[in-house]
Amino acid sequence: MKIEIIKCLQDNYTYLIIDETNKNACVVDPGESGPIINFLKNKDINLRYILNTHHHHDHIGGNLELKKKYGSKIVAFKDDNDRIPEIDIFVQDNQIWKADNFEAKIYHTPGHTNGHITFHFFNEKKIFTGDTLFSLGCGRIFEGTFEQMFNSLSKIKKLPKETEIYCGHEYTLQNSNFCIKHDSKNSKLKNKIIKIKEKIAHGLPTIPTNLGEEIECNIFLKAQNIETFSKLRDLKDNF
Repeated sequence: MKIEIIKCLQDNYTYLIIDETNKNACVVDPGESGPIINFLKNKDINLRYILNTHHHHDHIGGNLELKKKYGSKIVAFKDDNDRIPEIDIFVQDNQIWKADNFEAKIYHTPGHTNGHITFHFFNEKKIFTGDTLFSLGCGRIFEGTFEQMFNSLSKIKKLPKETEIYCGHEYTLQNSNFCIKHDSKNSKLKNKIIKIKEKIAHGLPTIPTNLGEEIECNIFLKAQNIETFSKLRDLKDNF
């Protein structure tokens, strides 16, 4: 399985998951259709599925045009039918979604939105976390509660440490500034920040990140209880 990282809008990442054995593909959170259409132009790739982590427009804005152009099926959470138009395949927590050669476990990860989900391609050890977990950060609480977000992150935290994390935005550098302010003696974090700045200087994405590194460096994953997490999330909202 090959992952192509496609930039959309201002700082969004859309991911094209390509099965190189048959050239079928999924796209994760297409905030707009243009960059995906441009990438697929003159390529022998069949865009079979559109995977949505949540209903925000910067994650679904390209859905309908891609569905119309390629005949793709939209895969989204069962309770978001009124917020994500034209869902074809409804999924729920702990379900194994299988289609063609694609296989992912669905985790309901509310907090950022009530219907937020993540797609864990467990055979490949890759997870698409949308706006729940970022590199060195986590999503804002828009619809859910601090407790929900803490529990959602705890669910992801239990996965194998070698799991690669593909999140919805390029927020890593900003997040690193907050983490180092509140975890200034963390040598692993300092080393990670050096690598982050090198990637940015060369125009490269800082994603994917690695769950093992995030557990050691992401201050939100290091929070041991809801109270600590809530205080950190409040501080980050005003950072």
